[in-house]
Amino acid sequence: MNFSRRQLWTAALGGTASLALGECVFAQAAAQPFAQWVESFRARALARGISDTTYSRVVNGLKPDTSVFTQIRSQPEFNQQLWQYINRRVSDWRIQAGQERAKTYAPLFARIEKDFGVERGVMLGLWGIESTFGDPIVQHNHARPVFPSLAALAWGEPRRRTYWETELINALRIVQKGWASPSEMVGSWAGAMGHTQWMPEVWLNVGFDYDGDGKVNPFGKPDDALGSSARYLVNRGKYRRGEHWGYEARAGGRGSDETSRSYAAWQALGIMRADGQPFPNPNLTAKLWVPVAGGPAFLLGPNFYAIKTYNPSMNYVLAIVHLGDRVLGAGPFVQPFPGSERAPTLAEVQEMQQRLTAAGFDTGGTDGRVGNMTMAAARSYQQKAGLVPADGYLGLKLLAKLRGG
Repeated sequence: MNFSRRQLWTAALGGTASLALGECVFAQAAAQPFAQWVESFRARALARGISDTTYSRVVNGLKPDTSVFTQIRSQPEFNQQLWQYINRRVSDWRIQAGQERAKTYAPLFARIEKDFGVERGVMLGLWGIESTFGDPIVQHNHARPVFPSLAALAWGEPRRRTYWETELINALRIVQKGWASPSEMVGSWAGAMGHTQWMPEVWLNVGFDYDGDGKVNPFGKPDDALGSSARYLVNRGKYRRGEHWGYEARAGGRGSDETSRSYAAWQALGIMRADGQPFPNPNLTAKLWVPVAGGPAFLLGPNFYAIKTYNPSMNYVLAIVHLGDRVLGAGPFVQPFPGSERAPTLAEVQEMQQRLTAAGFDTGGTDGRVGNMTMAAARSYQQKAGLVPADGYLGLKLLAKLRGG
C-alpha cells in the first residue's frame, strides 16, 4: 500500500513486455547464479530472525520467476483515455457484483464505519478495484506464487534490491508465524496479495485479526483485509470520519485550483454540485480538480487524498470513489468527458465477447468480465478491421462494427 506496490500491481494487471532480451539478461547477470545466491542469502535471513527450518522449507527446490524482469520494465499495452479508464473499472458487471457484496457484507461494512469511520462506498470501491471483490476468476487468471517472484527480484533486480530483499524476509516471517503456507501465498508478480492487495510488509505491520480467528489473513473471508485497509486509511491517510470524498461540480470553465476552500466559499465563486444538490457540510474544505478540459470537474475533500495514500494516481482514486458511489446507487458523471462514450452494459459486453469469439478472436469467456484476453481479442479485431485506434477498448463503436454497422 505504497507507491511502489501500487505501480507494480497496476503494471502486473495491464502490462506487456517492452524489455529487450539484453536488458533481461543484464538483470540476472548482475547477480550470482540463483542457487549460489540462495545459499548466501540464508545467513542474512537467519540474522533477521528467520529459522533455518523455515528458510529451507520455502527455498528448497525454488525456481526464480524470471518473467518479473520483463514485468518490472513493462509499459501499458492498452493506451487509454481517462473516460476509458473509468468505464473499464466502473463497469456494469463490477457495479452489479458490488451491489451483491454490499448486501452480503452489510454487517461488516457497518462495523467498519463504526470502528474506523470509513464510508462503505470507499471500502466497496477499494475492494472492487483491487481484486474485483475477491472474484475467484480474477484470482485464478492473475495470481501466482509470490516466493518465486520475490526471490527473483531480490536476487536479480539491481535497482531496488534492498526493497525486494526486505519483502522476501517479510514473506518468510509470515510463513514462520504460521499465518500462511508458501503455497497459499499467491498474488501479483510483485507480491501483492488478497482482497485489497497487501505486500508482505503491510500484511505484517498493518494487517490485524479483524474476524477474531487468531490469524491475520488477506485471503478467504474479507474481514481482515477490509478492516485492516480501513485502519490503514485512518492511520496513514488521516481519513476523516463523517466526510464524503467530494463531489462532481460545475466549474464554469475554471481549471484545477489547489487552493483549499470551504464548500461555501466555492459556491460563492459559482462552483456548484453538478447534480444541483446542496453541499451537506458547507464548512468542510475541498480543492478543485478538472482532470480533462471540458470534462467533469470535482471538488475533492481530504478523504480523497487519504485514499491517494493507497496509490498516488488521481485516476485510480477517482475510479475507487466513483465505483463506490455507483454501487450505492449514484448515476454516471453528469458532465461527460470530451469524445467519450457511455460505458457499455453487461449485456453489450457479453455480446461483443460472443461476436469476437465467433469471429475467431478468443476472449477467454463471455461472462461480461473484461480481462486481458478480452482486450487482446478486441485489439486484434480492431487491427484486422483497420479500426483506429486499435486500443482494445470494448465500447459502443466496436459493438457497432461487430454488428456490421
